[in-house]
Amino acid sequence: MSMVGDLRKVARLTRQSRRRVDLSHPARSPLGSSVVNCVVYRDGVRQPVTDTVEEAVRQVRKHGHGFLWLGLHEPTETEFAQVAEVFDLHPLAVEDAVQAHQRPKLESYGDILFTVLKTVTYVEHEQLTATSEVVDTGEIMVFTGPDFVVTVRHGRHGSLGPLREDLEAHPEQLAKGPSAVLHAIADHVVDDYLTVTDAVQNDLDEVETEVFSPQGSRTADAGRIYQLKREVLELKRAVVPLARPLEVLSTTPLRSVDPETRAYFRDVADHLARVTEQITAFSTLLDSILQAHLAQVAVAQNDDARRITAWAAIFAVPTMVTGMYGMNFDHMPELRWRFGYPLAIGVILVACFLLHRGFKRNGWL
Repeated sequence: MSMVGDLRKVARLTRQSRRRVDLSHPARSPLGSSVVNCVVYRDGVRQPVTDTVEEAVRQVRKHGHGFLWLGLHEPTETEFAQVAEVFDLHPLAVEDAVQAHQRPKLESYGDILFTVLKTVTYVEHEQLTATSEVVDTGEIMVFTGPDFVVTVRHGRHGSLGPLREDLEAHPEQLAKGPSAVLHAIADHVVDDYLTVTDAVQNDLDEVETEVFSPQGSRTADAGRIYQLKREVLELKRAVVPLARPLEVLSTTPLRSVDPETRAYFRDVADHLARVTEQITAFSTLLDSILQAHLAQVAVAQNDDARRITAWAAIFAVPTMVTGMYGMNFDHMPELRWRFGYPLAIGVILVACFLLHRGFKRNGWL
């Protein structure tokens, strides 16, 4: 196995070993089929679980401080309509949250912020092919209000259970309110971007090594390069649009964002800039690799054409000579001579030898 293959195997085993407790397990979702969790936090400390969302909201507003974090996974319109009514969510944001397939964005509806983030995961594969799926995307919609956070997750990955556990281990962060949860989610999503780009880098290195190998023009597959370019483009669509929302969160005073949290959003924006630069470099490098491979193919085809032409010229000599003597004329040069046949064979061999030597010297054979 090549060094690149070894590195990819180690990276895959490392990622698979990071197993965390997932709070989105159905056994932990007694509040409804789409409700992952419903928790009240007061001074950063998790409070006893309530039976209904309405009861949890009543607890928060009764005490006048703390907030509710409601997590949902792919809710239906009917299920989310009840949540929208409880938290007075804007209909346009509700429609986006249910239907999904949105670009990363940040919208403000009074005291409520609606943030859309694209989640990305790397799809493990033994070998990159022309049909391999490299990245898989999902979405997390976050409604942030004065006393609540509602997260709506779409896709097979991007569970926020481990993130919730990490936050609960640092109550001083949760004590900063809903904006601290929004920052943690954004930071978690961008960290996943970094992990995915590192994994894609391994695939890119493998393709680059294959193309520039001595037999690259014959062993490399343009379909693999094009497929990887498509997957990088999908990754770019998920990552790049998030720059503007993070800029707003880190520079613009918003009622739903704690002033101390804005500095943390700047740190996430810096990490996102690094990912964006890396993805742009991927795209540029893949263009160069594809052009180099096509140039190699063209050169190989030109070499093949020259070899065919050279051999055709060599075989043209015996064809011409034997063709002339195949004509049924009585008066042919040296036709009745005893040494006529050996002479003709000798002329053919000498001419073919000289042609072969000339083509060989000029690199055609």
